[in-house]
Amino acid sequence: MEFLMDPSIWIGLLTLVVLEIVLGIDNLVFIAILADKLPPAQRDKARLIGLSLALLMRLGLLSVISWMVTLTAPLFALAGHDFSGRDLILILGGLFLLFKATMELHERLEGVVHENSGSRVYAGFWVVVAQIVALDAVFSLDAVITAVGMVDNLGVMMVAVMIAMAVMLLASKPLTRFVNAHPTVVVLCLSFLLMIGLSLVAEGFGFHIPKGYLYAAIGFSILIEAFNQVARRNFVKHESRRPMRERTAEAILRMMGSRRRHELAESAESESSEAPVEAFGDEERYMISGVLTLADRSIRTIMTPRTEVSWVDCNGDPHDIRQQLLDTPHSLFPVCRGTLDEVVGVARAKDLLVALDSGQSLAHYAAQHSPIVVPESMDAIKLLGVLRRAKGRFVLVTDEFGVVQGLVTPLDVLEAIAGEFPDEDETLDIVRDDAVWLVKGGADLHMLEQALGDVELVSANDEYASLAGLLLVRCGHMPALGETLDIGAYRFEVAELSERRIELVRIRMIEPALSDPH
Repeated sequence: MEFLMDPSIWIGLLTLVVLEIVLGIDNLVFIAILADKLPPAQRDKARLIGLSLALLMRLGLLSVISWMVTLTAPLFALAGHDFSGRDLILILGGLFLLFKATMELHERLEGVVHENSGSRVYAGFWVVVAQIVALDAVFSLDAVITAVGMVDNLGVMMVAVMIAMAVMLLASKPLTRFVNAHPTVVVLCLSFLLMIGLSLVAEGFGFHIPKGYLYAAIGFSILIEAFNQVARRNFVKHESRRPMRERTAEAILRMMGSRRRHELAESAESESSEAPVEAFGDEERYMISGVLTLADRSIRTIMTPRTEVSWVDCNGDPHDIRQQLLDTPHSLFPVCRGTLDEVVGVARAKDLLVALDSGQSLAHYAAQHSPIVVPESMDAIKLLGVLRRAKGRFVLVTDEFGVVQGLVTPLDVLEAIAGEFPDEDETLDIVRDDAVWLVKGGADLHMLEQALGDVELVSANDEYASLAGLLLVRCGHMPALGETLDIGAYRFEVAELSERRIELVRIRMIEPALSDPH
């Protein structure tokens, strides 16, 4: 009983049990594939018989190989070194482990998986059992050689094999799920096989490596892997606290990549004869990004601002109103009394023309269709429901004091997703000319960020939504004509001012500084 007090016995037993379990995973996978060819009622029975025969086969092989390694009488000499039966067995076994571990590592690193054929033609029970026995013979060999290389006590080997087989028998399904969910554990154990195989080959050539060195290396590696698993679990726990939508959006945006990175990759690979297939085109990338960021946008970033709203003054001159309706391409107008904040109602241009021709009061006619008003604090997703109820009409946006800030139409939402659709009297907010972008001061930052591709201009804490607002905040004052501001890899230059407004901004990439050749 003194050997039970030896710590190396228990360390070797524990390590060997873990390795035997890992080595038996492939055996379990193939047994499950073979058992799947049987009717459902016979599968558990076949799995039980297969694992039981594998246990008996491993115990028998352990007895035989453990006896063979005691054959120390020299059989022949080569290069001044005597080789016995034990040496040959250790060398062949070590080479087998090196080959087996290398092939398994290659398959796992290359992503090769064992797949079921999917055949639903049930096979005979004993035919499947015979195939399981044949597979057991192959899969048992590496487990037995590993046991011989790890410990010197036959009893410890047999106990480890029986414990590992019992664990696999009782927990085959959870064990398979654990290994599939933690591929680094399998890679780590396969690296142990490489180390054990190398030690067997070295011992076969007369270079004895103490087992303590192996135990120390394996223990240290297991400790590091435990830290790695804890870190990964904490990372997953931290990620799970974030909203699912946010994580999904980030994953898709990373998969699409920015436009600028795409252009750089395209230019870098221009010399390649075989161009890669793009997962998303520019328009698709723009629209997907617009959909994913829509929920994070406020109404202020989508609406037509107050300064660009076309409205009809019901107290104005009828001739001027008629000319305004004919010259403006819009079909709907807010009808107001003197100012946009005094909204009477909403009317169609053709109906207003009919009312003018018949001499009706525009205020009385427009009052029949009250405007739909929403606060500017409403998010864009809730706004979609309001637009549905509006049935084609626009929605007015007001601040907390009831002052009209702008209006939103279904077209504004579509532009936030797919880009601009300018009217006849409008020009694009963002125009690109080679490597220069000409951008209006009122251009939406989300749209500009997507156009540039690799610069962050939007923050959830910012109270501005336009390029002009960004420049005013970043500069801290009203910038002068020609004044520049560098943001990321881009230089923003004020190209046009109108009184106290930034009308046009010129954006170009900052040229990288040339390195000194000396």
